[in-house]
Amino acid sequence: MSIRVGKTATAPAFPVAAHQSLEDTQLRRNVKHATDVIRAKRQKVVDEMPDWQQLRQAGHDIKNHALRHLDYYLQQFERNCERAGGKVHWARDADEANAIIVGLVRQYQGEEIIKVKTMTSDEIGLNRALEAEHIQPHETDLADMIVQLGEDEPSHIVVPALHKNRAEIREIFQKKMQLEHLGSQPNDLTDAARTYLREKFLRVNIGLSGANFAIAETGSVCVVESEGNGRMCVSLPDVLITLVGIEKVIPTFQDLEVFLQLLPRSATGERMNPYNSIWTGTHAGDGPRAFHVVLLDNGRTNLLENAQERETLDCIRCGACLNACPVYRETGGHAYGSIYSGPIGAILSPQLQSMEHSRSLPYASSLCGACYEVCPVKINIPELLIHLRGRVVREDQSTLTGSLNPENIAMKFAASIFQNHRRYEAAQRMARLAQSPFTRKGMIGSLPGMMGEWTRFRDLRQIPQHSFRDWWRTREQQGRQKKEGPAHD
Repeated sequence: MSIRVGKTATAPAFPVAAHQSLEDTQLRRNVKHATDVIRAKRQKVVDEMPDWQQLRQAGHDIKNHALRHLDYYLQQFERNCERAGGKVHWARDADEANAIIVGLVRQYQGEEIIKVKTMTSDEIGLNRALEAEHIQPHETDLADMIVQLGEDEPSHIVVPALHKNRAEIREIFQKKMQLEHLGSQPNDLTDAARTYLREKFLRVNIGLSGANFAIAETGSVCVVESEGNGRMCVSLPDVLITLVGIEKVIPTFQDLEVFLQLLPRSATGERMNPYNSIWTGTHAGDGPRAFHVVLLDNGRTNLLENAQERETLDCIRCGACLNACPVYRETGGHAYGSIYSGPIGAILSPQLQSMEHSRSLPYASSLCGACYEVCPVKINIPELLIHLRGRVVREDQSTLTGSLNPENIAMKFAASIFQNHRRYEAAQRMARLAQSPFTRKGMIGSLPGMMGEWTRFRDLRQIPQHSFRDWWRTREQQGRQKKEGPAHD
């Protein structure tokens, strides 16, 4: 089975890529400014909601119920979608999904398609598959269009061009849109994008969308967005193809009441999305004449087997965890080597790939818990990161190479020390002696070998001359002596 999550399979490990990102001061300034703005907006609109925690719990419960009964709700969605005039296709992996979509474009004699933002299409590498068949995809979301025209990669779930500033965007537009004169103000750039896209909206007759939610009860599909390009993509073309991850199915139309409050506040700090498009099948004289839904598995079924890992599929792609994460805020999204970046990417990408790639991502976290605090559906990302770290270690130790890995050997040795207080105290005494050559003014600034990774970016306090156990033992002895009184001749 072919599973693809963006560029992960060939991307460098996170520690390597993160160091490269940290050296890009402009990128770090761009990311910090953008995430600060979004976080402040989010906090303001969340504080307005007296029932925010109850909404979070409701969202969590709805997703949990839907995933536990996913087979039932997927079949219900298929029946109701096709009853309304749509056609549902099932794709086991990225290659099958790409083949279905390419086949549909060919069926309708298309040479171009217009797209409304869908990370799922990035996950399967759809644009590359289309271009290989001489079909030109046009991204219509402003940020996705910037990334496409700049021949770049997205760096954020909600704001893919978050790492670009206004001057860099202007340069891309001038070059790719062949604009000799272009102002530098936001309205200048917006006008240029509107003119560029309007021609494509009116000419290209095949649209492709993602979906924030697929509603089993009605067979409907819902896309929420802020620019209006989504509304154009799903209403103007003659043919609409919607690519949906199977985890996006929710049971009832009324469930949207919860998610349409959680998602915009968490994603962009808005009380509601400016555009909420919901469509069901086809209708004569209104919207596309042909509607196709591609339901994508691509590793998701494997996550359903484990009750703890299944929680990852609760994600509604708001990006709040990225904005809150101190690691993402320093490195940006490209360091993760995956379409899904930040804390959610650190648990989603490895699991979709059955831990074959992205094995360093579960370690791309300080485990501070900020991601869990802001998650609108209460995904316990820190617990999942710890769980995946355990999987990585166990899988490494199951191989000969992994069992001989110096770090694994060191961890086993450390575990044996911590299991026995005599060994632990003996190790402390040895460490006090060994630290002397590396200690300056009470701090350890550099350690040799593998331990040097700890002191590469931080100083450590020296091990004190007396441990808590020593202090406690001395205290107990002094207490007994006071009770017994002075010794008699």
